[in-house]
Amino acid sequence: MKAFSRSTLILLVLLLVGILGYSLQLALPTRAPKLANVVAFQPTAQEVGSYDVLGHPVSKAEAEKLLQTDQGRSYLAPENGAIEITEDLIKLGRDAFYRETFGNERFFTDVLGAINGPINLISVSQAILALKGQATTNLQIPISEDLTIGGHLFKAGTKVDTGLDVAAGSLLPLGMQTVKSGAKIRVGLTCALCHSTVDLESGKVIEGAPNTDLDSGLLQAFATNSAAMFRQTGVNPTTIPASEKSLSYINAQGQTAKLPDPEALENAVDAQFLAWAPGNFDSTGDNKNNPSQNPSSYTFKGYPYGWSGGFSIGWFHGLTTLNNNVHATNSDPTTGANASEKLLGIDKETYLGVMLQKSADRRFRLPNGAKPSTFFQSVDPTPREIAINEVIKAPGFPQGSLFILDGLMASSPGYKAGEQLNAMSAFQNTLAPPATPEIDIDTLKRGAKIFQQANCASCHSGRYFTNHAVVSQDEIQAQPSRAVALAKFTRILGEPQAYLPNTPVPLPVDPSMIAVPTDITPTQDLKAAYAIDPPTGGYKVPSLVGLAVTAPYLHDGGVAASASAIAPQSDGAYAVVNPDEMGLAGTWMKRIAPDPEASLRVLVDRSLRSVAVDANRANPDLQNINSDGSGHNYWVDQAAGFTPQDQTDLIQFMLSIDDDPVVKLQN
Repeated sequence: MKAFSRSTLILLVLLLVGILGYSLQLALPTRAPKLANVVAFQPTAQEVGSYDVLGHPVSKAEAEKLLQTDQGRSYLAPENGAIEITEDLIKLGRDAFYRETFGNERFFTDVLGAINGPINLISVSQAILALKGQATTNLQIPISEDLTIGGHLFKAGTKVDTGLDVAAGSLLPLGMQTVKSGAKIRVGLTCALCHSTVDLESGKVIEGAPNTDLDSGLLQAFATNSAAMFRQTGVNPTTIPASEKSLSYINAQGQTAKLPDPEALENAVDAQFLAWAPGNFDSTGDNKNNPSQNPSSYTFKGYPYGWSGGFSIGWFHGLTTLNNNVHATNSDPTTGANASEKLLGIDKETYLGVMLQKSADRRFRLPNGAKPSTFFQSVDPTPREIAINEVIKAPGFPQGSLFILDGLMASSPGYKAGEQLNAMSAFQNTLAPPATPEIDIDTLKRGAKIFQQANCASCHSGRYFTNHAVVSQDEIQAQPSRAVALAKFTRILGEPQAYLPNTPVPLPVDPSMIAVPTDITPTQDLKAAYAIDPPTGGYKVPSLVGLAVTAPYLHDGGVAASASAIAPQSDGAYAVVNPDEMGLAGTWMKRIAPDPEASLRVLVDRSLRSVAVDANRANPDLQNINSDGSGHNYWVDQAAGFTPQDQTDLIQFMLSIDDDPVVKLQN
């Protein structure tokens, strides 16, 4: 069981009193780190004074010309969907990136019970106090008593690896926000949890770098009502039988029915969460257990967004749509209630009943015999809207669209519609990876030549090393499950529309709307992203900016090796010398960090890759989450006619690609 006994709770209360001063500090709102506490902040080429017109960029110079005419001013007006990139917008975005929860602390604390189990404010406080002001990229949480979660025994005294990052001198993990309401402290999460990390050497924050070892699966499994996130796993609650512990409820047909056995459901969901690899999260909500790697936030010119390229229209070429998915679908699954029948085959009442049956806070816990939607409306902290988080109904709701998938847009009262999301997009488009260490220029030139000779540039082309295309799964041949993850969303999609960017929230009675153009993305790419044509779907061509801080590789993270897993032989070619540290199975699944250079060698060398794939396929947890590191069979090895030195030069070139690479490819 994950809930504490009464005696344990009493002891913890006493402990809380002993560290009350520290905990009160935890209750204070966190702030975005000062630039002095950020590693090598170097903004991209995004221009202050440029515009975004529903995904169509307008440079600063073009804008200055347009603003000289009535027609141009009309084009760049909010009434045409135009957003000006200003210092104030970027500042708002940075603040939101680190601080904005859109109220998700209600779901995470009151429904999910994220801090009601062994990971709570007290245990987090203990762990941070033990750091004595030092930084960590893996906050270890002490477990005070034996616990069995999802079939796994965690012994008392164990320090659980969470992958939570804590900057030097910080009182809270990066991306965690505490909100005090009366006597209650709730914990919410922000973008920075997954999309920033800490540099251990300096203790500073690396903005936009993915948190490659954040164990979000474990953190959810340790919640007391992790079944509320069932749709991010492969557990279908309708297949779990009811029992005497199950609540009665009124289903969508108006009949009295029984919810699934709460403990059996919780155990099944926990087992699947515990199978997740560190650094992974399932953001598709398709009720398939297929988490993918946390991406970086080095987003400028990196469209389309999402591993399958499903976020590709609207403001900032789909980046605002991606941000919305994070703050609606991913952090408040009640946003999916109205579409649950079409997407999952689970009616709305059952869907909500499953979530609320074991809510951590009794005020959110479904009463026996109640109709879940009626009860939810009575306790919803945002009763004007259909969700717990601060969202507004997008045009066309309850239908979604390619612009707003679930029909609900994260927006807080007092802001303009989508303002915070757009601000985060503008901020993310300023982010760049830290400058890479200097590498011999001749090596880089040779590596760039090999990059061209191996035909890498046919897809990874231009200044940001991407052609922005979605490549079919039939061609890329990667692990296929995520390529079709958005397929069912086509059942609920209508015409994409948006409110004008000057529309206030709460929405007026009859807000003005504008059509969101789809012509910024090729039709074939849209079809592949949503597995319409081909039905096997596809994966986008990612930008290669920041490879030095984004290992492991491919969408499932299966291409990985430790620094000591491979070594050069007498002929200079690399071979596996430590097979136990190959693949995701031998790295993050064992809490061993993948080495970027070794992992890139596994990416381009078929003999090394086969060992990594075999190791992944032999790991039951990785098979549970559909991760094996297969596909992308484009080789730069001896069998392809390249020398070991060619391979090494190529890898050094790829590692050098930051926001201002010394050697650039021609468009």
